[in-house]
Amino acid sequence: MTLRIYDLEQSRHQGMPHVPANAPGFYYALHRRHELPWPEARTPAAGVMVTTEHAGTHIDALCHQSESLMLHGGVKVDTTIQTSAGFTRLGAETIAPIVRPGILIDVAGFRGTTRLPPRTMISASDLQEVASRQQTPVHEGDVVLVRTGYGSAWDEPSTYYEAAGIGRDGSQWLADAGVHTVGADNGTWDVPGTVDPQMSVTLPGHIILLVRSGVYILEHLNLEELAIDRVYEFEFICLPLKIRGATGSPVRPIALLRAKAGDH
Repeated sequence: MTLRIYDLEQSRHQGMPHVPANAPGFYYALHRRHELPWPEARTPAAGVMVTTEHAGTHIDALCHQSESLMLHGGVKVDTTIQTSAGFTRLGAETIAPIVRPGILIDVAGFRGTTRLPPRTMISASDLQEVASRQQTPVHEGDVVLVRTGYGSAWDEPSTYYEAAGIGRDGSQWLADAGVHTVGADNGTWDVPGTVDPQMSVTLPGHIILLVRSGVYILEHLNLEELAIDRVYEFEFICLPLKIRGATGSPVRPIALLRAKAGDH
């Protein structure tokens, strides 16, 4: 048996796409350099990194969104919960390591396109159809990753900003299925800037999943290699950082596929 590892993180660099609300995005610079004179042959180098929790590949903590100032589990947002140093409940440090069965629902691939048309709203029926065609039923406790194809545009910010996303009913279908975590190769899971007519909010999936259902959301994933190899079922591993009180955490998720030697 061989083990294939798929790295699902996008590269982090200055100028990478980020949602405007998450400015400044990401910045890295050296503040200590290899240079002479130095008292010995060994020289050190080190850098400083400035980023927001939601820049680059990351996971949303349950305190990230509220509905009428209520967090998941009926936690009311007040000054004891939301402080200048972060949240005292449901912060990123409370997200346990995720080691679960994973499923890729490759919507773009099953429509025969590199990426979906800009700002396409992926419906529950879309997700159901692709999962059925892939023969990958969604089970309670699964991690479900949805591919729009926009992960391939990571180095083309103007294209990436127009990514497709999952509609309200798609998020509700996954929540009803009892999944543990969802993720997509876009910046917001939902389609940003669109007000859902039923809920009268933007980003309805964030309320349905994070607030009402306690389902974590991964964003800015790279799902291209999985799609190329048509890997739709795998073992999913993700280790959020224990950033106390944070609304999210950078992550480097991976998909593991066990296959017989010689298999592609």
